[in-house]
Amino acid sequence: MHDSAPATTLADRIDGLLPQTQCTRCGYPACRPYAEAIASGETDINHCPPGGAAGIRILADLLGRPPKPLDPVNGIEKPRELALIDEEVCIGCTKCIQACPVDAIVGASKMMHTVLVEECTGCELCIAPCPVDCISMVVAAADDEDSRQRAVQYRRRYTARSTRLVHEEAERAAELTTHKAALDMGTSGNAVHAAIARAKAKKSGTGTP
Repeated sequence: MHDSAPATTLADRIDGLLPQTQCTRCGYPACRPYAEAIASGETDINHCPPGGAAGIRILADLLGRPPKPLDPVNGIEKPRELALIDEEVCIGCTKCIQACPVDAIVGASKMMHTVLVEECTGCELCIAPCPVDCISMVVAAADDEDSRQRAVQYRRRYTARSTRLVHEEAERAAELTTHKAALDMGTSGNAVHAAIARAKAKKSGTGTP
């Protein structure tokens, strides 16, 4: 599954062949780290269930290696699936929203959530955090969209979400720093006021000897 962006490294080329589901079943936190691990020789080419046998063959061709069966430790190859939320059972806890690597679930706290099916990668990462088991996986309907186009779309959304989270974390850190500085200034100001009060008391003779 080649990306439209020009590949400049082996990791880029490998990443361009991965399905970009960001499912972590390969043992890495996303598709890009898995690609880098393959490129460095840290791991093998048969740990991606969404890519399946076809994906393994493509990677083998790229790297000049013989293909091998999918490692069952990482899961099994299945038809493309999408997450489905039972909206009558959903309690609006937002845990699935936080878990989705491509922001394909929308909703608000204590309100019903729903899946944007055209954006869902089928990663299954939303299932485990759900406290009421209201999420299931269903086989995706056949469509005319090329799997390579989906991979580009998934990568774009994953990158956008990652960038957003970094910005939000930076904003939280800045707010915490500002708050701490205000507290420190307040503490310092109180100490100054207390020192002035002691000096005045001593001068007037009312202070403690």
